[in-house]
Amino acid sequence: MKLSVQRQGELYLIAGILLWSIFPIFTQLSYSAVSPYSSLAVSSLFSALFFAVILTIRHRWREVLNIKALRYTLYSTFFVGIIYYLLYFLSLRYSSAGNVSILALSEAFFSFLLFHVWKKEYIPKEHIYGAAFILLGAVIVLVPSITLFHIGDLLILLGAAIVPFGNLFVQKARKLVNTETIMFVRGFVGSCSIFILSFLFHAASPLPQVLHSLSYLITNGVFILGLSTMLWVEGIHRIPVTKANALSSLGPLITLLFAWVIFKTSPTSWQLISFIPMFIGVLLISKKISKT
Repeated sequence: MKLSVQRQGELYLIAGILLWSIFPIFTQLSYSAVSPYSSLAVSSLFSALFFAVILTIRHRWREVLNIKALRYTLYSTFFVGIIYYLLYFLSLRYSSAGNVSILALSEAFFSFLLFHVWKKEYIPKEHIYGAAFILLGAVIVLVPSITLFHIGDLLILLGAAIVPFGNLFVQKARKLVNTETIMFVRGFVGSCSIFILSFLFHAASPLPQVLHSLSYLITNGVFILGLSTMLWVEGIHRIPVTKANALSSLGPLITLLFAWVIFKTSPTSWQLISFIPMFIGVLLISKKISKT
């Protein structure tokens, strides 16, 4: 039986979310030897190589020359492949994987601001309530930071505010070219940009240290920045970004579980409490309501 377009999008997103949930874990494991800049640069490079292979197999290199799609892709690369990923990697350096994964859900709130408030679209009251719940969840996560300041928490909030702009341009580019073309350009341009930044800020890790964490970096590049992100782009090409954000709200629970098993760090009471309003808020803000 052939699946509907919406069901296909949901399945793509669920598979991508399962992979993305382990992203904070592998990133933090790589930090035992390399800096956040080097971790992101090398991971993005392996992501670009992964999509270069797919482009070659599917004979789609000509799509890279689509000027209009390339422009949209470069915009999305700036917002997501460079700024957001860099803030995400840095936040994992200064905060816990659980905090980062939960606060990343605030992307739904910022998407709400972009698509409804800034664009002055109709705003149902359910969406307003949802935005309030997400803000409440973020405040609960940040409560411990009042006495013990975590700059990582603020970095991921800033990243969540930026990523909706990248998703907007990804959707535009996906209408013109295939996902692997977008992801190859993002990985290649992003990797080169982060490499340059790492040398400018003297934050590049020596080659022996990079080789020591190579297995984690390859996993991040191929399966998470690569396959997981490709599944996300295919998903939001088929269903709205706000609904995709609702599905992604399950990710933090999986991340907390992996962190518990690998790092032996059980979820804090603040994290568990904050997840409840976050989850409710994302569901409300993603609810499709007809304008009356």
